[in-house]
Amino acid sequence: MKVTLLSYTPEPEKIVAAAARLCYSPDSADVLLENLTEEKTVQFLDKLVEMGHLSPIEHVSFTFAVEGVSRALSHQMVRHRIGSYSQKSQRYVTEDAFEYIVPPSVAANEEALALFTEQMEKIRQAYQALRRVVHQEDARYVLPNACETKFVFTMNARSLYNFFKLRCCNRAQWEIRALAEAVYREVKKVAPTLFAYAGPACVSEGACPEGELTCGEIAAVREKYRSM
Repeated sequence: MKVTLLSYTPEPEKIVAAAARLCYSPDSADVLLENLTEEKTVQFLDKLVEMGHLSPIEHVSFTFAVEGVSRALSHQMVRHRIGSYSQKSQRYVTEDAFEYIVPPSVAANEEALALFTEQMEKIRQAYQALRRVVHQEDARYVLPNACETKFVFTMNARSLYNFFKLRCCNRAQWEIRALAEAVYREVKKVAPTLFAYAGPACVSEGACPEGELTCGEIAAVREKYRSM
């Protein structure tokens, strides 16, 4: 898996602080960024999270390129509707020698791995045979969820908060959790204060919502995100 932060709103924390300032100040728009020191920016951001007033963080967005992941992951990803996506097309890009993602549980089991790789090769052969007799857009129907894909996605900071809440959780599916953690690390590099309170629900909301299904490792998870 490779995750690259392609672009983001310049000075994202100042932009959020300026938006918050407008909500709580009589100042006109043309002076929102004036005298907005780093200390004041941090104060505004801390206040927003404490109050649960997260609409101002929607004004900044982050764009990522993701590759080396499965179609199983991308199908989960697009369920996060407040995001924009562009994905490698199997209609226009030939998949004769497609790469595929091997789940760790399969890779760790010799018998499972042999069966898995055997089936992937059979699918390759079936796809190639189908492409000789039908259009590529129909031949792709035989391709597996394991098929490697690439995509670009953009989310605003509030959508990322929700993404992290759901997908950084220990109970999230392993591949999308790995993606969420990689994205989290990238945004923390450029907006550490903005995302200081982000993470799985036990971090961002202070409690686990999973009930009896909790992983039971809340203290360890919180420590992990404090150090990231």
